[in-house]
This record gives sequence, structure tokens and C-alpha cells, in this order.
Amino acid sequence: MPKTVAKHAVTRFEPPVAGVAPARPLGALLALFVLSGIAALIYEIVWFQLLELVIGSSAISLAVLLSTYMGGMCVGSLLLPRLTKLRVIHPFRLYAFLELGIGACGLFVLAVVPLVSGVYSAIAGHGPFAILIRAVVCAICLLPPTVLMGATLPAASRAVAATPDGVAWIGFLYGGNTVGAVFGSILAGFYLLRVYDLTITTLAALAINLIVAGVGFGVAKRTGVPPLEPTGRRASGTTRNTAIYLVIGLSGAAALGAEVVWTRLLSLMLGATTYTFSMILGVFLSGLGIGSAFGAAIGRSVARPRLALGACQLLQVLAILFAAAMIGSALPYWPINPALAPSPWYTFQLDLTRCIWVVLPAACLWGASFPLALASAAHDGGDAAQFVGAVYAANTVGGIVGALGFSLVLVPVLGTQDAQRWLVALAALAALAVFVTSLGGRARIGMVTAAVTLAVLASVATPSVPGLLVAYGRYMVTWLGQVDVRYVGEGMNSSVAVTTLTSSGATQFHVSGKVEASTLPQDMRLQRMLAHLPALVHPHPASVLVVGFGAGVTAGSFVPYPDVERLTICEIEPLIPRVVSGYFTHQNNDVLNDKRTTMVYDDARSFILTTHDKFDVITSDPIHPWVKGAASLYTREYFEAVKRHLNPGGVVTQWVPLYESTPDAVKSEIATFLAVFPYGTVWANNFNGGGYDLVLLAQNQTTRIDIAALAARFGNPRYAGVAASLGEVGFDSPIALFSTYAGDGSTLKPWLEGAAINRDRNLRLQYLAAVGLNSYRSEAIYTQLASYRVFPDSLFVADDAWKDRLRAVMR
Repeated sequence: MPKTVAKHAVTRFEPPVAGVAPARPLGALLALFVLSGIAALIYEIVWFQLLELVIGSSAISLAVLLSTYMGGMCVGSLLLPRLTKLRVIHPFRLYAFLELGIGACGLFVLAVVPLVSGVYSAIAGHGPFAILIRAVVCAICLLPPTVLMGATLPAASRAVAATPDGVAWIGFLYGGNTVGAVFGSILAGFYLLRVYDLTITTLAALAINLIVAGVGFGVAKRTGVPPLEPTGRRASGTTRNTAIYLVIGLSGAAALGAEVVWTRLLSLMLGATTYTFSMILGVFLSGLGIGSAFGAAIGRSVARPRLALGACQLLQVLAILFAAAMIGSALPYWPINPALAPSPWYTFQLDLTRCIWVVLPAACLWGASFPLALASAAHDGGDAAQFVGAVYAANTVGGIVGALGFSLVLVPVLGTQDAQRWLVALAALAALAVFVTSLGGRARIGMVTAAVTLAVLASVATPSVPGLLVAYGRYMVTWLGQVDVRYVGEGMNSSVAVTTLTSSGATQFHVSGKVEASTLPQDMRLQRMLAHLPALVHPHPASVLVVGFGAGVTAGSFVPYPDVERLTICEIEPLIPRVVSGYFTHQNNDVLNDKRTTMVYDDARSFILTTHDKFDVITSDPIHPWVKGAASLYTREYFEAVKRHLNPGGVVTQWVPLYESTPDAVKSEIATFLAVFPYGTVWANNFNGGGYDLVLLAQNQTTRIDIAALAARFGNPRYAGVAASLGEVGFDSPIALFSTYAGDGSTLKPWLEGAAINRDRNLRLQYLAAVGLNSYRSEAIYTQLASYRVFPDSLFVADDAWKDRLRAVMR
């Protein structure tokens, strides 16, 4: 075919205006696909954050969320060629209508999800029925927009012919859309959501949709409608294309599975902040975009794109092994102490370098696989929308299987080492599927032998994740030779470890690279304070809810209280109570086996929203607020839900860390709590005279602590266990415990002026806290707070002599 005729076949339009180059519409379409990718990723991040607040952030909830999202994309890619097959509609005009629909759905999701949240909270609970309700919620909210998103690539493919040049353009469109997605993830994750909120971010994406639609309608007016039924040779390679669908499906499963596994492992090394997740996503998408561009160029130039696709899968085996080796054997041992970085910017550069080094090679190969699969499946004279939709659907179905299989089954059952071996196996199977169907004779035997041999060697060489990395994360190298790792486990939601310090013999419990609990004095004191302060403020605590099991010390501190009849513990990771609890049996009073204890395995926010129970005490010790997802347990809406679940006279306590934080983050946490509980008080757990962490305490009314009533309780032999529990952490009298008072809502008001209130619609805290990830300014923060402290004369009902003794201790 002459070059000019081929170019005309690519555009398939007759430009009605003289002087308009035939390729110009496709250049415009590529630009529109970049913009569309920006909007799509902004929506995706907004919807995921919005729906996580409704259905929770447990692995099962997120799996339901992800499968619904990707399932909609699959349905859209398959439906569009069938629904529009007999209609004469310009591809640009169809694409514009789809963008308008996506924008309308974006507004719909933003407006409807809060309403759905109320309905969900009223009817959902726990167990299989709750999971079903979560799936229905996701389907209602996500299927309409994701079906439209999935239809965009097949719709745009109607602008090209099913020729090598046309298929190459489709690959470039896919790559351009992915490049746009990179900018979208960075724009949403690093700027829009950090500075504004979900509403402004959604409107920004809507503005992009409107621009894309406007340009699409404009281009459609200037170019002719392509012929409805293309003429030419129609190939009969449907049976052979089945192998291509299998290959691209396996590729999609491996890609999404790798994203699950490597995000989990890299977040250990870099810190599981929202910035880290955005960075990993951005690098992964960048690799897909780069690889797609190269794959499109290769598919256009080679005579047998199937063999190029097979070679790509074979190279993927090496790329997966390289990533596993870097994560397990190389990068964790780099001599890096992030606390020495002068600002977060320097740490970000280092983290980005490590992320690119690990993720980019494999991501580029997965990106190249899609256009090579298109080139392998294409045939002259066919409807490009049909084979593009089929390949896209196969890739998406594979992605769903990979995401669900690795997050819900392979990682929690086998661990990340064997999960990465499964990635190797998937890549090798994809290569075999190509070579077995495309080669014959000795060539087939040789390539099959090479693929099997390479897969076996890569599986054997895949290293396990170091136990110290699970324990200490980004600080692993600073702890070499100082601890004994006693247990490492990789659960469905978290990776956990138990270690013993060789210097002191103290036992530490770790979640995802940070210490969550320990038998060290400062940690034991905090864990006991979170229980004893509310239990002593309340005259008769009969029902208790503990958010977060940890080592079980806080929950176990309620065991000695004779009035406690019901102790409910909410924990997101089942591995923690089942395994970790046994290492702290003495400290937690074997609370897991106490007949009053009920364990609930769910996201704590979801439990609070859906339970109908009320409690005398609710104490919360969640993971650090810089960990992605944890900030939802510090929002005003969450505290309002907690308030609704308190019995009259009920008491709530909340942990606030001063280490690995900043003044702005601490102020935000306290100000948000006091916005709901204006009579709240602040209690300090200091270490060596400096700040360490805080306990916020509040009731629905002004708190009054009757010292005479407390003396009577401690005089009762039934409270001997309570006194012993307090004495173990240095509180040998009520005065010692209450001397930790650090302020209240009225005295701290000047210090908290202008503090950001953490809301569901902005989750401002996760961005503020992430800046302080490697910051250790706890003493300075506490000094600021303590400068506003005045003696709480009205807080205690006691005689002057007792108050004078308390004043002396506080000084």
C-alpha cells in the first residue's frame, strides 16, 4: 500500500476543509487522551478515598472496591463495539459524549456517596452480608462512570483502521492516556487533595472533561464521518487470537499482582504515607506509558509482533527477579538514616530513585505488552473497536484476578516471597502461550525450554523479605545487630513482626515497619494510660470498646476492673491477636481468652458506623496518622460517630503521637478532637522529661474527677489488680497518674488558633502528618503545648491539701 494511502487509512476521514492534514485529527486525539488520563486518575483517587470512608479500608473492602472499578472498565470495553456497531456516529463525537458522561458521573458520586453512607450505616453490619452490601454500594457508585471510562479506548479506535499503522496509533493513544494518568496521580496526590478537598479536586477533573468534550465536538465538525462498514480483507484468525487474549490476561494479572506486592514491600522501606503510595503509582504508570510508546513503535515495524510479545514476557521474568532481588537483598541494606535528611525534599528524591530502580523496568515491559497484543490480534478490514475492546477486556479481567488473588490469597497465605514466584510463573506462562502457538519444530522446543529454565532459576533466586525490614522499615539498617527477630508474619492487611532488644530484653511489636507496642517503660505507660484514665474517670465502666489490639496491653488493662462486663476489641488485621498476643500474655492479662472479650475483625471506622451498640468507654490507639488510611480515624466525622456511641457519662480517649510528627499535625489532631468534645482534656506521657505522646480524654459534659470516690474504690480489695497494674508503670497513687495533666480546650485555644480541622472531605491530617514522617521534634512540640498549661482546679473534686500535693508533683 502506498504511504499516502496508508496514512489515509489511518485517519479514515475526508477533511472537509482544504489544507487540513489527514493525520491532524489523530494528533488531537492523542492530546485529548492525555487530558482524559489526567481526569480519570483524579477521579479514581477521589472515589477510592471517598468510598473507603464508607466501606472501610480493610483488604476485603478494598478488594471489592477495586474489582468493581476494574469490572466496570471491562464491561465498557466490551459493550461499546456492540452498542454502537450499527450507528453512524463520529468517533470524536462519541468520545466527547463519553467524557461528558464521565464528568456527570463524577458529580453524581460526589453527591450520592454521603447519602449512601447513611443508608449503609443503618443496614450493614459484619460478616458475609456486610460484604455483599459493600459490593452493592461500590456497584451503585462506580459502575456507571467506569463503564464509560472503559469505552473510551474502543470508541477512539474507530478513528483508525485495523492496519499496522492504525494499531500503532491505538498503542500511542493508550500510552498517552497512561502518561496523563501519571500527571493525574501526581496532581491529585501531591497538590489538589493536599491543598483543597474532594469537591475542588472533583471539579478540576470535571473541567478537564469539559475541555476534552469541547475539543472533540470541534474536531468532529471539521472532519468527515468514517465509513460504517470498512472494506478490505477480513482475516480468519479468531482461534489464534485466543492465545493473545490469554497472554494479555496473564500480563494484566502479573502487573496488578506486582503492584499489590511491591507497593506493600516498598511502603515498608519508604514509609506508608499517602505521598509514597502516589509516588509508587506514578512510577508504575510512567513505566506503562513509556513501554506502551515503545511497544507501539515495535508493533508497527516488526513483521511478527507475536514473537515480540513473547520476548517481552520472557524478559519480564528477569525484570520481576530484578525487582525482588532489589527489595529483598539490596536496597534495605543501603546505609540510609532518613532522620538525618535536612528536609522531606531530600528524602523524597532518594525514595523516588529507589522506587524507579525497582518498579520501572517491569512496568515498561507490561506497558509494551498491550500495544504488542493489539498488533498481534489486529487484521486488515476488521472493526478496530472490536479487537481493541476484546484485548482491553482480557487485560482488565486479568488485572482483576491478579489484584484480588494476590491481595486476598497469595500474600496472606503464602507470603510475599512465594507471591513474587507466582509473578515469575505468570510471566513465563504468558511467554509459553505465545511460543507454543506461534512457533514450530526446533524453534518452539528451544524457546519453551528457555522459558521454563529461566522461570525455575528465577523462582529459586527470589529472596524473602528481611524480618528487620518488616520490623523497622526505613530505619532497618540502623538496627542491624541490635535485635533478635522472633516472629515475622504477612497478613491480609498488614505485615507484622515481634522482636527482642538484645540490650534490655524488651519485647517489641511492629506493624508495617514501625514499632506499635513494646514492654519498654514509656510504651507500657502509654498503653496503660489509655485504659486507666477513662476507666477511673467513669464511676462504673461496664462496657468498653478498644480500637486497635496492638499487643493487647490497653485492652488487658481493663481486665482487673470488676465493673467491666463487656469488652469489645476492633482490629483490622486478624494475624495480630491470634499470634502477637501470645508474646505479651503477662502484660495483657491474657485478654484474648477472657470470657468478657469479643473480637471484631474489621476497619474500626466501619465498625463504629455500623454497630448499634453503645459503650461507657471508647479508647482508640490507631496506627500513626501519617500511615495512609489512618487519618480517617482522626476526622471530625469519626469523632462525632464515636460521640453518638457513648452512653450517658461515657468517656473517650484518643492517642496522639508527638514523635514523627510536626506542630501543625499535632494541632490538627487536638483541634479536631476538641471541635467535637469541647470539654476535652490533654494528658502527657513524657519520656526523660521531654514530650513523647499524648492522651486526649473527653466526655459529653464537663469532666469532674471525685478523688474521695476514687479513694473508696482503691480501698476495695476488688481493685487490687487495678492498683497493681498502675504501679507496674510508675503510677503508685492517683496523684502520680493525674499529674500527667497537660491542658484542656479552654487553655489551649490560643495555641490551636488556625489549626486545620481534619474532615472526611479533605483528610488534611494525612498530608500534614506525612511531612513529619522522619521528624523528631517531640520535646519542642510539648514545650509549646505545656506553656499554656494552668492548674485544673475545677477538674478535681478534692480538698485543698490534695490539690496542693498535686500542684507540687506537677511542678
